[in-house]
Amino acid sequence: MQNPALAPSPWHKGEIALQRLVGVETRMNEVGRRVVRDHLIDQHREFYSLLPMVVLGAVEPNGDVWATLRFGYPGFLRAPDAHTLNVELAREPADPAEPGMEDGAALGLLGIDLGTRRRNRLNGTIARQGRGFELAVGQSFGNCPKYIQLRQARFTRDPADPPALPPRWSFRLDETARGVIARADTFFVATYADPDVGRQVDVSHRGGRSGFIRLGKDGWLTIPDFPGNHFFNTLGNIVLNGRAGLAFPDFQTGGLLQMTGEAELLFEHPDDEPLEGAERYWRFRPRRIVWRADAVPIRYDFAEWSPYTLATGIW
Repeated sequence: MQNPALAPSPWHKGEIALQRLVGVETRMNEVGRRVVRDHLIDQHREFYSLLPMVVLGAVEPNGDVWATLRFGYPGFLRAPDAHTLNVELAREPADPAEPGMEDGAALGLLGIDLGTRRRNRLNGTIARQGRGFELAVGQSFGNCPKYIQLRQARFTRDPADPPALPPRWSFRLDETARGVIARADTFFVATYADPDVGRQVDVSHRGGRSGFIRLGKDGWLTIPDFPGNHFFNTLGNIVLNGRAGLAFPDFQTGGLLQMTGEAELLFEHPDDEPLEGAERYWRFRPRRIVWRADAVPIRYDFAEWSPYTLATGIW
């Protein structure tokens, strides 16, 4: 195995720029070579086989990126070896992320267990086969449990059954969408960049107290960036490519709000109104929005706030 000190940096220019800005470039250069791997370690291989849900980030042929949640009984994710994750999922025509999951496409994936706060992120390349696809691991790394609210999962229908209700598309946030955002304490964001090594898609968890996202009259969402691991995968991608996709699950009803649009970083407090716990902010403006009222076959019953979340504020 290659000596990590001799391996190329796992970070691209956008990530490095933000690490340099906050004074952690040297430390993160060492950390990244040690924890960002081109394979799944044994504990992560075992972890994926236990999950009933996976979060995906996919890029449409036109360059728009979507975040989505997909579901299966534990075992639908399986790592037969350290370099491969098999994903057994039928096609879902109602999912706007589906066009970005063709053979040869780059994909971002987040395995997250809301019942234990464990999570693992990876990106790679799809090889379509049979009922689902095989993902060749490009990068894999663990994440800390910060800002993940503890929830217990229970299926309400067979995840293989298609949703009973059709998707509802729009170009503006309607009352339903605004309500989902206002209540949200959890959402997921997909971004991507095209460095020299090839496209890297990332999908990440974001958590806070209900009300931690500010929805402006101009249609922009302002989102705090709380203290994290300084990887800057999401924000680094936004530095290089201002496209993002957001997914807001409604854990009580089974609905899923998805949107794709433009994102930008804010390096100062927006409107001189700092939010407790925030180190910086970013903004997102949706261009296309879809509400899928029956997309989630699981109900996640709330159990406990993350103590890190309780240390943050709301607008």
